Amino acid sequence: MTAPATTQTATEAAPPARAALRARRLSLLNVAFELRAFIALAVLIVVFGLLSDSFLTVTNLITMTKHVAINGVIALGMLLVILKGGIDLSVGSIVGLSGVVAGELLQGLQIGGVIAYPPVWVVIVLCVAVGTAVGALNGLLVTRFNVAPFIATLGMLYVARGAAMLISNGATYPNLGGDPSLGNTGFHLLGSGRPLGLPTAIWIMIILAVAVALLLAKAPFGRWLYATGGNERAAELSGVPVRRVKAIVYVISGACAAIAGLIIASELTSAAPQAGETYELNAIAAVVIGGAALSGGKGNVRGTLVGAFVIGFLADGLVILGVSTFWQMVIKGAVIILAVVLDQVQQRFKRRGAAASAVVASEQPN
Repeated sequence: MTAPATTQTATEAAPPARAALRARRLSLLNVAFELRAFIALAVLIVVFGLLSDSFLTVTNLITMTKHVAINGVIALGMLLVILKGGIDLSVGSIVGLSGVVAGELLQGLQIGGVIAYPPVWVVIVLCVAVGTAVGALNGLLVTRFNVAPFIATLGMLYVARGAAMLISNGATYPNLGGDPSLGNTGFHLLGSGRPLGLPTAIWIMIILAVAVALLLAKAPFGRWLYATGGNERAAELSGVPVRRVKAIVYVISGACAAIAGLIIASELTSAAPQAGETYELNAIAAVVIGGAALSGGKGNVRGTLVGAFVIGFLADGLVILGVSTFWQMVIKGAVIILAVVLDQVQQRFKRRGAAASAVVASEQPN
């Protein structure tokens, strides 16, 4: 009589054991999906390192990281907007507009028959203020007039680009190095300066990344932002100032784009109204590859920076290998699509894992 009882006990234990094993497998798969950006970056480094002797040199890595920093700065602002569940298509135009404003100011302003040359720090502050103002207009359209973020920022894309064209009359501002006798030198340091051996752009990205990470992790605004992106109605009922959160993320995004525009103009010591075209797509790609959900409420600074490195190293690696510009566009688009598909697959695995864990918990003895 003992053997049948033992067999029955083993049979009853089998389903919970299988459910527990399935839950563990799904949990491991979820971890792998969470690390997909890091895995992709590691694969790119290994592949390009094997295909090109110059890819992993210190000089080239610093140069590529400098390129990444420009997109990384824009992506940090875009991360906040996407966490809210929005989108900002105007950042590329803000890049061009801020550079043009810098060029106009550094060339001198005619005031009452006198040409005034503002110092570089004033130029930087005013250019960032311009980007912030465009971001504030985006926030106003989204929060006060209930315009869909896609439409509001798409319209502002054309407005900002058109404003850059009007200010510059479609021309490029050359020779922004300034003149010592006029007191407007030093602008080049943003793009070509190397404090402690690293380009200024990299330091700016690091400082902004730390600031945004602290904002999300330590400040009430971070909790409000995740709550708003996760469930806007529930957040509003919980007392979260949803409208203010929406407006602030667009302001920050505009300021980040303006900083990136200043870095580009400084590096080239010239400003063109066409600068920054398609940069909004690179920023969105970096955020999505880094694991953020376009629906909002999910994402972090670490993943966004890794996503920016994936986009940057992929682009520079293809250039080093001499891959056609047309194929570069195809590959970059395929990577973005793959990132979104993997995010959707991850969400399905998460739901299955939660269901398996619930089965295991229900089978546990009280």
